[in-house]
Amino acid sequence: MRNRISLAIHQALERRFPEKRLFLRSDTETRFIRLKPETQLLAWTGGGLLVAWTIIATAILLMDSIGAGNFRAQAQRDKMIYEDRLNAISAERDLRANEAIAAQQRFSAALNQISTMQSELLASEDHRREVETGLDVVQATLRRVMVEREMARNEAETLLAAMENGEGPAGLAATDELSGTLDILADALADTAEERDTIAANAASAIEQAAELQLELRLMEERNDEIFRHLEEAMMVSVEPLDRMFRAAGLNTDTLLAQVRRGYSGTGGPLTPLSFSTMGGGPNPDGERANAILNSMDRINLYRIAAQRAPFAVPVRDAYRFTSGFGTRWGRLHAGTDFAAPIGTPIYATADGVVTEAGWHSGYGRLITIQHEFGIETRYAHLNAMRVSIGQRVSRGDRIGDMGNSGRSTGPHLHYEIRVGGTPVNPMTYIRAGTDVF
Repeated sequence: MRNRISLAIHQALERRFPEKRLFLRSDTETRFIRLKPETQLLAWTGGGLLVAWTIIATAILLMDSIGAGNFRAQAQRDKMIYEDRLNAISAERDLRANEAIAAQQRFSAALNQISTMQSELLASEDHRREVETGLDVVQATLRRVMVEREMARNEAETLLAAMENGEGPAGLAATDELSGTLDILADALADTAEERDTIAANAASAIEQAAELQLELRLMEERNDEIFRHLEEAMMVSVEPLDRMFRAAGLNTDTLLAQVRRGYSGTGGPLTPLSFSTMGGGPNPDGERANAILNSMDRINLYRIAAQRAPFAVPVRDAYRFTSGFGTRWGRLHAGTDFAAPIGTPIYATADGVVTEAGWHSGYGRLITIQHEFGIETRYAHLNAMRVSIGQRVSRGDRIGDMGNSGRSTGPHLHYEIRVGGTPVNPMTYIRAGTDVF
């Protein structure tokens, strides 16, 4: 049975690969080699496998070359995009800084103008009170003159009646006496009338001057209102982005500003509210608006201090690409963001703080840890070199190390972490929040 199967296979192969002889001839003899069907099958199989392997290997090399070229092109495009983005961010930051400086200058000029206007308002208020006092005196004098005139008129009528009824020498004497009295009264009435006319003219002039002062006061109030409105709009435009930045990072702004205010150590201290005289009346609206603007400036100042102490900056300023984000990776939490760039790329502190760790740390490799305000901590891992030591105080933008490939790393990159109260958070939350403002 076995021989029959072998014979059938041999016959089938012989039909496909008939037996051939290869003659080898020399000067003295002739030899031949017989190629059996089995031998020919092995040769064809080996040749086919060799050709197939060659084709596959060539295709793999071509695909790898094409893929490497696409990857380099994509990396170049990403680099150009990131450089354009960094340039745009830098230009936007410079623009915002110039706007802040201009707003500060406008506010200083407005404060000086407000102070001058306040002095003018106080002077006009004193002058108005003097005018009102003069008007009261004029009115009292007029009332007194009117009363005296009525009394003199009544007395004159009485004397005239007595003269008409008088008889004899006594009557003549009384008539002479009444005539003298009437002359005195006439002179007094003339003086009183002249004084009344003078007082009336002074009163009219005072009333006209008071109307002019009222108009000037109203114009000053309108000018003050316009200045305050511009300042309030500038403060709103400046405060709202900062407030959104801290809230986007998950920070409680009220708690944060209270903590900054408690630890404030800047020159001059927080801004002090202005005091405006109300002359015994209710609250001064201009004073309240000015103090509200000062409070907004104080809030901006505190936000500026807090922004220096919170990690809103990017740790890498040169060209880089993101290779891995925050989140679960291969079943484990990737607690930070990876920035890839050549070995030696400078690494910068993203906020003011104190270095609490600078050395080798297991899978992190060379690790720098910085403790910031508000319970925030940043970590910079896989470094090639460290330029700070434990206990050193650093400021935002200080160079603290160089990018490397130490620890469990598959290539040169920076592993950057932010931890709040010991819990990892997404660093891009802080970076994006800062990018929207700075």
